Amino acid sequence: MKKLHIAISTDKIAETVADYTQRLNAAPCLVVPGEYALWRTDNLNLSIRQDTTASPGSLRHLGWEDPSETEFTQDADVNGIVWELFNAHHQAEEINEVWPEAGYQP
Repeated sequence: MKKLHIAISTDKIAETVADYTQRLNAAPCLVVPGEYALWRTDNLNLSIRQDTTASPGSLRHLGWEDPSETEFTQDADVNGIVWELFNAHHQAEEINEVWPEAGYQP
């Protein structure tokens, strides 16, 4: 089953983790302190990231986590919003490339 992916920029990782954990009624499956967090619920794949190229609270991109996908792809919609298509292992590879110490496995 596909999960909607939402990626949001923040400059308050710890506060956002606390807030979104309550809103989603689920703890993140990964937290890189001060930089990144990821929630993977039954229906949603949500990430927050400290991103100096985006205003805090802004949408970084959208996408779909789809277990049947064999490669990572992205394109932009008519509004210029980037949409990614990936499986959980593609996302793990990206996370571990940026933060090798995370050792993230989905």
